[in-house]
Amino acid sequence: MDMLTEERHAYILNLLQQDGIVKSQNLMHQFSCSESTIRRDLAQLEDAGELRRIHGGAKRIYQLDEELTASEKSFKSIQEKEMIGKLAASLIDVNDFIFVDAGTTTLAMIPYLKDKNIIVVTNGIGHASLLADQHIQTFLVGGKIKHSTKAIIGANSLHELKNYRFNKTLLGMNGIDLAFGCTTPDPEEAALKKLAHQQAAATFLLADQTKWNKVTFAKVCELEEVSIVTDYIPSNLQHYREKTTILEANDDLHNNP
Repeated sequence: MDMLTEERHAYILNLLQQDGIVKSQNLMHQFSCSESTIRRDLAQLEDAGELRRIHGGAKRIYQLDEELTASEKSFKSIQEKEMIGKLAASLIDVNDFIFVDAGTTTLAMIPYLKDKNIIVVTNGIGHASLLADQHIQTFLVGGKIKHSTKAIIGANSLHELKNYRFNKTLLGMNGIDLAFGCTTPDPEEAALKKLAHQQAAATFLLADQTKWNKVTFAKVCELEEVSIVTDYIPSNLQHYREKTTILEANDDLHNNP
């Protein structure tokens, strides 16, 4: 494959990340090339599993991953989650009222919340226990326990959550995508995350590199509505920065308390 072909392919894939669809006529105009060249490019990318050809262009392929259990997640990206958690905790001010979502990345934040004199509401059973160990005033919403992630979800949790307002909400998220925003596999968890976001003056997503450019089943919110705390800078960073604020955790933060 020559360099011009590689450049066209990279450009096509970048457009798909942004818009979800590309049109052959637009690509022909952009590259000043023939329809047969674009047709060949799209066929090669389809064979590589990068897109699906449609009449007049191509669509992005979305892989809707199954959700991992809490124990499976806990072994993934441990150091990265700790760095993200430490940066997220630094955003919390003394006397804040905050919501902490269930999830392994938000769990990594809790050791850094000590001595902040805050009030926390959470739907994570492990989170509530760890917060109580640190003598942080904590409210655990009631409802149905999701066995795989130990999150509390359902109508009762939504009803309780409506009674609270937060300075900041901190959410885990399974998918962050330019076109489809912030998503999670379980509609009941998505409903709780969405309500916690709506009840807050500011919402922060805690996301490691496995969450970027990914789409899962249930929509939570738009990128424009939140800020993202991460250890990872995606290749299409500039397009994300046009929609949201990105706060990057790094080794300096990790090594210097």
